[in-house]
Amino acid sequence: MFGTNTKDKKPVGQSAALAIGNEKEGAATTVIAKGTVIEGKFACAENVRLDGAIHGEVKVEKRFVMGDGSYVQGNINARDAAIKGRIKGDVYVKEALHLMESAVIEGNISARTMVVEEGARYNGSCKIGETGAPAVAAKN
Repeated sequence: MFGTNTKDKKPVGQSAALAIGNEKEGAATTVIAKGTVIEGKFACAENVRLDGAIHGEVKVEKRFVMGDGSYVQGNINARDAAIKGRIKGDVYVKEALHLMESAVIEGNISARTMVVEEGARYNGSCKIGETGAPAVAAKN
C-alpha cells in the first residue's frame, strides 16, 4: 500500500541516455530551437541541443544532440553526440557517437565508439576506435 510502485518505471537504455544527456555531470544545456538559424562558428563549453540549423563550424566541449529536422552545414567537434538530424560536413567525436534512425551524414566520421540504428545513413569514411583525435585538426 505504501511501497514504491516500480511497474511503470522503465530502465534508461544507452540511446535514451545519449538523447537526454548525462545528468551526473550537472551540466547546463544550451537549446537552439526549431526555426533558429546560426551563421558562422558556434562554440559551447556545455551540452547543446539543436533543433534548428547551424551553417558553420560547431565545437561542443560536452554532449551535442541533434533533434529531428535539425541541420548542420560544417564540421562538428564534440565529446559525445546523438544525431537525429542531417549533417553536411565531417564529424569528430572524442567518445560515443549515436546515429539514430533519421540521421543523415554526408562527410567523414571519427569516433571512439559508434552506434548506428536501422535507417541511419552516412556517406564518407568512418574511423572508429580512435583515441578521439580527429583526422583533420579542428580550427579554433
